[in-house]
Amino acid sequence: MPVSPLTDLSRLCVHTITTKPWALDDAVRNYAAAGVKGITVWRQALEGRNVADSGKLIRDHGLSIVSLCRGGFFPALAPADRAKAIDENRRCIDEAAALGAPMIVLVVGAVPGQSLVESRKQITDGIAAVLPHAQAAGVKLAIEPLHPMYANDRSAVNTMGQARAMCNQLKSPFVGIAADVYHLWWDDNLEAEIKASGREGTLFAFHICDWRTPTVDFLNDRGLMGEGCIPIRQIRGWVEEAGFKGFNEVEIFSNRLWSQDQSQFLENIKSAYLNHS
Repeated sequence: MPVSPLTDLSRLCVHTITTKPWALDDAVRNYAAAGVKGITVWRQALEGRNVADSGKLIRDHGLSIVSLCRGGFFPALAPADRAKAIDENRRCIDEAAALGAPMIVLVVGAVPGQSLVESRKQITDGIAAVLPHAQAAGVKLAIEPLHPMYANDRSAVNTMGQARAMCNQLKSPFVGIAADVYHLWWDDNLEAEIKASGREGTLFAFHICDWRTPTVDFLNDRGLMGEGCIPIRQIRGWVEEAGFKGFNEVEIFSNRLWSQDQSQFLENIKSAYLNHS
């Protein structure tokens, strides 16, 4: 069944990293003025700020705090480094609670030269170690599978199937998945995995942008929706059929777009969201 075009901004969330040149105050003010309803805060936007006050600022502008980004990076060769990662994730959970963010997005990490099997074990163990802290704080943890090009050094979790396996092993209502079309659009099992995640209650977040061809930078050349090849509207349809009713989060890393006037870029985000998402 064809998916209806979006007609309003009521489920539009923008990540602060998307408009990276703006400080948090500017992002909050401009998002609210533009009619954006949700915000995902990246931790670097909170540096040097009182986190609780930042949360109040966001809510005072009528924005919903969707999540804090990012925790994770659990694997390491040395046990001491794995312990440091666990401590850092506990601090991230404390920040989310102080901010009023109900969820943390986990970019789970990987170690060059270490097997993916071992890295995935360390990721699962790391999430298990911080899970009691997250539960006590009322903060959910969303595993974000990343594109396989990042499997060596950024994320040993590269498909929803791998993320679902971790969720099923951990068996907690506080552990789920953040599905980002940039990382998952290529997977021919994606529709089935989204439906399974919906049945299991683990579909926590949905991120959108586009894949440009040619891509000149595998990290910082994402496209605005409609600039690339990802069937965003079709994937959104699968997500909604799976029962997801949360925000559609625009997460774009782009040197090209960061160099533009960010106010005009925000208007382009709104237009692309309505026309291509």
